[in-house]
Amino acid sequence: MNILLMAIMVVFGVAAILTVIRIVRGPSILDRAVASDVLLTEVMCVLGAEMAINGHTRSIPVLLIIAAVGVFGSISVARYVARRDNTTP
Repeated sequence: MNILLMAIMVVFGVAAILTVIRIVRGPSILDRAVASDVLLTEVMCVLGAEMAINGHTRSIPVLLIIAAVGVFGSISVARYVARRDNTTP
């Protein structure tokens, strides 16, 4: 079980580092938005794995809030990009 937990931590750690690099480097706002959604999803997966391993459900409200932030953030970025594209001739 410890080897499995270490493998999970390494995979999620590497994925988080690569995602942060994509957020920093860009190059467009859509790349950054997708990368931030991926990072939020990774955080949700880690919290879900922690709940499954420890056998509790105390983190469900946190998961719901993170999911709502991700959805509203994606909608905001999509509306911003759509509005910016409509004003450009």
